Amino acid sequence: MTPTKTQRWSLLLTVAAGLLLITLDNSVLYTALPTLTKELGATPLQGLWIINAYPLVMAGLLLGAGTLGDRLGHRRMFLIGLAIFGIASLLAAFAPDANLLIAARALLAVGAAAMMPATLALISLTFEDERERNLAIAVWGCISIIGSAIGPIVGGVLLAHFWWGAVFLINVPIVLLAMVGAVLFAPHGTPDAGKPWDLISSLLSLVALSGLVVAIKEVAHAPPNGVLAAGAALIFVVGLVLFLRRQRRLPYPMLDVAIFRNAPFLAGVLSAAFAMFAIAGLQLLTTQRFQLVADYTPLQAGLLVSVVAIGCLPSAIFGGIFLHRVGLLPLITGGLGVGTAGVVLVAATFGGHLGWTLAGLLLTGLGMGATISVASTAIIGNVPPHRAGMASSVEEVSYEFGSLFAVSLLGSLIAALYSATVTLPDGVDAGAGQSIQQALALAAQPGGDAGWLSAASTAYDASYVWVLYVIAGVLLVGTVTTGVLLRRHGPGTATTVSHAH
Repeated sequence: MTPTKTQRWSLLLTVAAGLLLITLDNSVLYTALPTLTKELGATPLQGLWIINAYPLVMAGLLLGAGTLGDRLGHRRMFLIGLAIFGIASLLAAFAPDANLLIAARALLAVGAAAMMPATLALISLTFEDERERNLAIAVWGCISIIGSAIGPIVGGVLLAHFWWGAVFLINVPIVLLAMVGAVLFAPHGTPDAGKPWDLISSLLSLVALSGLVVAIKEVAHAPPNGVLAAGAALIFVVGLVLFLRRQRRLPYPMLDVAIFRNAPFLAGVLSAAFAMFAIAGLQLLTTQRFQLVADYTPLQAGLLVSVVAIGCLPSAIFGGIFLHRVGLLPLITGGLGVGTAGVVLVAATFGGHLGWTLAGLLLTGLGMGATISVASTAIIGNVPPHRAGMASSVEEVSYEFGSLFAVSLLGSLIAALYSATVTLPDGVDAGAGQSIQQALALAAQPGGDAGWLSAASTAYDASYVWVLYVIAGVLLVGTVTTGVLLRRHGPGTATTVSHAH
C-alpha cells in the first residue's frame, strides 16, 4: 500500500532524527575534547582515539551494514542501529576512564553504521514520486551538513551548563523518539532473506579501510612513522585485493564494482567526498584558529562556522526542487565551483574585516548545499531498489572518508607549516615551535614571557591561510572531475535506473 503524504514526511522526520544523531556525534567532541581529557586524565594518544574511534569504526562497517540491510530489511536495521546507539550513549556518558570511553565510542559507531545506510534507503523506498523523492533526499543531505556544523555549538552549550557526559546523554531521548517514529512510519519493504550476507567480506572491508586511514594519518603526521605508515599501507593493499577478489567470486557481492561504471553514480560518490572534505576541514581549522589565536570561546567559534550550515539550507532545498529542470551538472559541478570560490574568499580576505570571513563561509555553504542535495540522488537514483543499501553505504563511506581525510591531512599539514615557518627568539623553549598549543601553554606559565607570542600567532595564521588554499585546490579538482563525468547528463538524466525495476 502506498504511504500517505503524512506518513512519507513523518518517515523523513524520523530518519532525519537518526541522521542528525550520527553526524552530530562526529563533531560534538571538537569543543568537548579539552574538558573530556582533563576530567578523565586522558593522554594525548587517548584523546586522539576518543575522536577517531567513531568515524574509523563506522567507515569500516558501512559497506557490510548496507548490504545486510538489503538482506534483513532497512527498517529492522534502522531500529537495531538506534538501540545500539542509545545503549552506547549511556555507556559513554558515564564512562569512568578514557579507555572505556573509547570503547563506548566504537560501539556508538556500530550503531551509526547499522542505521546510516538505512536512512537513505528508507527514503528511496518510501518516496515513489521522483520530484518528491529529490526534495526528500535534498533535506536528508542538508541534515547531514547541519548535524556536523552544529556539533561544536551543541558541545559548547552543554559544557557551559552541564558535565561532559551530557554531550552523549542528549542522544537518548532522540533515540527513543526516532524508534517510535520508525515503528509507526518506516516501510517494511521486501527484504531478501535468501540472499547470503558475507561476514568475511565485511571484515576485509574493515581491515582495508582501517589500514588506509592509519597510513594517511601517519604520512601526514609530523614527523611521520615510516614503519607504521608502510605497514598500514600494506594492510590496506592486501585487504583491498582480497576484498575485490572475493567480490568477483560471490554470487551476491557486498560491493558490485560494476556500479562505478555509471558516470552519474561515480560523480555523486566523488562529490560527496569532496564536499565533506571541504566542510570538515574548514570547520575544524576555523574553530581551532579562532579559539587559539582570537580567544573565542568554544560556543563563539561554533557559531562562526555554523554560517556554513546557514548557507547550505536554501541551496539544498532549491537544488532538490529544481533538479529535474536543470540536471546534475550545474548543481554538483556548479556547487563545487561556488564552494571553491567561497574558500578562496575566506583565505584572500583573512586578516581583514570579519564580515569577509562570514561571507566566504556563507558562499561555501551555498555551494556545498547544492552539491550534497543532489549527490545522494545521483547515487541512489542510478541503482535498482534491491541495491539501495549497497549504494547508500558507498555514499556514507565517501562522506566519512572525506571527513577523515580532512581531519587527518589538514590538521597535520597546518602543524607542519607552523613548525616550518615560525621564527622565535633565542632562549624560547623549543616546544613553542612545534605547535601553537604548546606555545600558548608556555606563554601562560607563571613568570613566562609572552612577548614572542605574536610571532607564533602570525605563523599560525599564515599556515591557516595556506591550508585554506589547499582546501580550495581540492575542491577545484572535484569541480573539474565531476564536470567531465557529467558533461553528457543534462536535465532529465538525474536518474537512469527506474525505481520500478
